[in-house]
Amino acid sequence: MVKTHKDLEVWNKAIDFVTAIYSVSSKFPKSELYGLTSQIRRASISIPSNIAEGACRNHKAEFIQFLYISLSSAAEVDTQLIIAGNLTFIEKESQQKLLSELNTISKMLQGLIKSIKK
Repeated sequence: MVKTHKDLEVWNKAIDFVTAIYSVSSKFPKSELYGLTSQIRRASISIPSNIAEGACRNHKAEFIQFLYISLSSAAEVDTQLIIAGNLTFIEKESQQKLLSELNTISKMLQGLIKSIKK
């Protein structure tokens, strides 16, 4: 197991991703403050938060469970980024960059799950 969640590259990438989501979502319409803005922020925060919570657990199975929750949150953010793009709340270039970063995080989570299961 890892010493701390802060040692995990995927956690660090997820933290950077949350910062990017906050920056982009701050430009969403004010009418979405309690809608898509809040939802995408909470879902993105869930990714590194669940990595951290799982990493401090004593059992591999628990860690894996929290990594799956992180992966589910990543899928949620993916959907929300597509919706934001469809509603023209986000520029196509920013959307594609964030979707690419999110894809990398998801692949890293899948790889970490696979390595822990061994």
